[in-house]
Amino acid sequence: MTSAQPVCLQDNAASPGADRALAILELLGRHRGGQSASYLARELDLPLNSTMRIIETMVQRGWLERQKDRRFVLTNRIGELVRPQINDKSLVVCAWEALKNLRDETGETAQLVTFVDQKILVLEQCESDQPIKVAGQIGSRVPAYSCAPGKAILAALPERDLDVYLDAVKLKKFTPTTRSTRKLLVADLLEVRERGFATDEAEGIEGIRCAGAVIFDQYDFPVAALTVIGPAFRVMPEHFLKLGNLCREAAASVQKQLLSGAPTD
Repeated sequence: MTSAQPVCLQDNAASPGADRALAILELLGRHRGGQSASYLARELDLPLNSTMRIIETMVQRGWLERQKDRRFVLTNRIGELVRPQINDKSLVVCAWEALKNLRDETGETAQLVTFVDQKILVLEQCESDQPIKVAGQIGSRVPAYSCAPGKAILAALPERDLDVYLDAVKLKKFTPTTRSTRKLLVADLLEVRERGFATDEAEGIEGIRCAGAVIFDQYDFPVAALTVIGPAFRVMPEHFLKLGNLCREAAASVQKQLLSGAPTD
């Protein structure tokens, strides 16, 4: 993996206070387990008192949460702000029944995701009741090209937007089945377009498979996707057709509910 760019303050920032708060958000984004105020102050070369004041404000406004060990962690507030809405309808609210139905029909965890900053963001999930299951964390992000819902969205992007994505993202081989070259990924996305759903043959994490289908807005732009995800010993390749079609039907029902009454011009 390539090393991340360091989080630095801007010397010419128009608003130093805002710059410091954003730098703290970015730094904590790289430490999902949280960090102490002293660590943040040291890494950003800030006075501890100033850092504490900024952190307290961010806690009060719901961006950060204080843990018992005095570490501070990001909340899901960013995820709340980026949740898509169409025609004043919440995508999460419209998708909840579909998620539950998918979970009940398949016995596996069902998730609603969207596409943010070239990655897939988990918006909501309905966890499997199985003793051994796969479940994510609301607000977590994963590469779009190595999971079924991500590929469902990528396949539905306009060609220009897909080219921008492929030019910007460095494809990495997470498992032996990852589509880690542009040629392999584009070929896979063409198949996704033809059959109407995407599959993940343990391409992001060994031992996990999933199927997913896209949800469009009123302009036929992919705004989200539904996916069914489970352990590979239970979600077999021969199950993909059934799971994919269930995801496609569920996505269509969410889309219909979301767009009812939505303007088209």
